[in-house]
Amino acid sequence: MAEEIRWGILGTGSIAKKFAQGLMSAEGANLVAVGSRSQQTAATFADQFNVPTRYSSYRDLTQDPSVDLIYIATPHPFHCVNTVLCLENGKGVLCEKPFAINRQEAELMVRTAQENDTFLMEGMWTRFLPAFVRLRQLLSEGVIGEVRMLTADFGFRAGLTPEGRLFNLELGGGALLDVGVYTVSLASMLFGKPEKISSLAHIGKTGVDEQAGIVLLHSKGELAVLSTAVRTTTPQEAVLMGTEGSIKICSPWWVPSQLELKGKTIDLPFNGNGFNYEAVEAMNCIQSGRTESKIIPHQETLSIMDTLDQIRHQWGLIYPTEKKSER
Repeated sequence: MAEEIRWGILGTGSIAKKFAQGLMSAEGANLVAVGSRSQQTAATFADQFNVPTRYSSYRDLTQDPSVDLIYIATPHPFHCVNTVLCLENGKGVLCEKPFAINRQEAELMVRTAQENDTFLMEGMWTRFLPAFVRLRQLLSEGVIGEVRMLTADFGFRAGLTPEGRLFNLELGGGALLDVGVYTVSLASMLFGKPEKISSLAHIGKTGVDEQAGIVLLHSKGELAVLSTAVRTTTPQEAVLMGTEGSIKICSPWWVPSQLELKGKTIDLPFNGNGFNYEAVEAMNCIQSGRTESKIIPHQETLSIMDTLDQIRHQWGLIYPTEKKSER
């Protein structure tokens, strides 16, 4: 790392805390500021992670000249407005997944980054872990031939709390945006944009998708068979099947430390809590003068959001914030 990159974190919830912890293992990262909607929560967070500057408004954080790069850690519906605010103030942005509520919001975010010639990246941290770096190497070497099929699941049973983020439709709750995005992103990394989508979901009492099955058909006939849930426990594995073998990404596959290839286990441990790797990628991009990552470029993020939109359309699921934006 050629020089220190000064980070700010926008939001103080659980994901913000995980990212702050991750920055401690990211060489060259210096967490200098945090922004919240209240001085008390900003101060509490800052005290926990030894952050010198704490703001009681997001705008004040984005206007701090000592901040180079901001991590967006707010609930899903606020990613777009928070990201645009940062970009318009010249701050690079690493936005936690899901990138936005829908493709329309994502397009605005990308357009704003381009207009301001400012760095923007989706925080799909899984892509940057050592196991995934090795996975991409193995696939490029053709160790399982042509990859033809993927099965991947991400499901867990959460307690039903109607006002909690997972079950609140106003906050973009449900399985798809919270954990289903991981499975769709993996399919995208392997096969690109799907040509056909078929999906069914169980919509729970609070109006969110509690579990869903998704099948994606890609341009060369490749299939991705995906499942996601917030009220059902799944194996949490991913298996890539090719013409000459298969690779299993061991559970939990979105933060793996092992791959299984043709009956043999490959150990791929990682440092820190894993969030440090996406932080390093963002910092490398900033220092290289790049406005997007080659590992997850803007166009792929937009494609993933479009796939998520199409899946929801098949369910007839619309978030309240989308209805408001149409008025």
